[in-house]
Parts: sequence; structure tokens; C-alpha cells
Amino acid sequence: MTLPEQDMNTPRALWGLEDGRATVRLRTAMAVGTAPDPRYVGRLVERCATEPDFQVREMLTWALTRHPAYTTVPRLVDEVRSERAQARGQALHTLSKIGDRRAWPALTRALLADTDDEVARSAWRAAVVLVPDGEEGELADALATQLGRGGRETRLSLSRALIALGEVILPTLRAARTDVDPDVRAHAIATERLLRDPDAGFGFAIDEAKRVVALGPYGQEG
Repeated sequence: MTLPEQDMNTPRALWGLEDGRATVRLRTAMAVGTAPDPRYVGRLVERCATEPDFQVREMLTWALTRHPAYTTVPRLVDEVRSERAQARGQALHTLSKIGDRRAWPALTRALLADTDDEVARSAWRAAVVLVPDGEEGELADALATQLGRGGRETRLSLSRALIALGEVILPTLRAARTDVDPDVRAHAIATERLLRDPDAGFGFAIDEAKRVVALGPYGQEG
């Protein structure tokens, strides 16, 4: 029997990734992560770009983190330049889990402002993990260009990313409080409030921020 070319070029351990059943793909990714092999890395990265099931994608990411960073990071850095949004997003997500700062140069301003919200959110999370010491302020300025973007989940993701940088974000947020866009102003105010009071809910912080913006300059004092 002659195997298809793809099967002949793919290690037998990875054949299950092509199965139509998500449970089989999940078990395959788990098995690969349990017994890492550099030959698997390229195929795992490729599968991340097309895998439709969230749980399987998470297992693929886990399997990649089980391999040495020197085998995975270069492939993932290449992937963040892909034209496919899922490929970019999943590569960024995996880089954030690996945490190797050699990937930092791949976190361009274009990725932080990616037109796809899921990719941008992954880029923000990866950026705050990978940012070199001393460059947090510059990253805060780049992230602040996205204030007011998207819906609640997207804005919450950005606020969390900014807050993870610490008080270095305060000058940036205070500058954003004077932006001409009321959504930007409200998002900046809400993020600052969450930084000061981590137990405050994001919805409450946003509602309060909108009230402050509606009141105008007097409402923004303090």
C-alpha cells in the first residue's frame, strides 16, 4: 500500500492531528507534548494555524512549550508574519506561554494594532510578558494607541495588559485622559482606576469613567 505523500513526510506520531475527531487530535497533541521531539515542531506550528477546536489549540500550545525554545521560537516568530489571522494569534499566544525574550523584536507596533481583535489581544498579552526591562514605558505608549478600541472584552484585555506593566503606565494614561475621543478618555480613566483598585470590576470602572467624561474637566479632577 502506498501512503499519501503528506503521511510519508509526517512522523507517524502526528498522523492523529489530521483526524476528523477533535478527541483524537487532542490525544495526539497530548502524546506529542509528553514525548517531545524536534521533528514535531514544524507540524505542530502548522496545525495551530488551522485547528478549529479551542481545546485542541490549547493542547498544541502546551505541546510546543514542552519543546526547547531554540526549536520553537524561530518557527513561531516566522508564523506571526502569516497572512492567516489564526496563525498569527496562536503563535503570539504560544510565545507568551514560552516567555523567551528573544522573541521580543517580533512584537511590532503593527501586531499590537492588528486589525483582527483576537490577534491584537494575543499580541498585547505576549508583549507584556516579553518586554525587556526598561522598555515598559515605550510599550505603554504603543498600547495606549489602542485605547477605546473594540467591545468590552477587547478593552478589558488592553486594560489588563497595561496594568501588568505597573505604575509606569500612569503618565501615558493621564495623557490619554485629554484625548479628543471620549471612548479613549473613558478607557484610560477606567484603566487607571483598575490599577489603583484591582478589586473593582471592569464594568463598574467603565461606567464610572463614562460618568466622569460626561461631566467634563471638573469630573476628571482627582
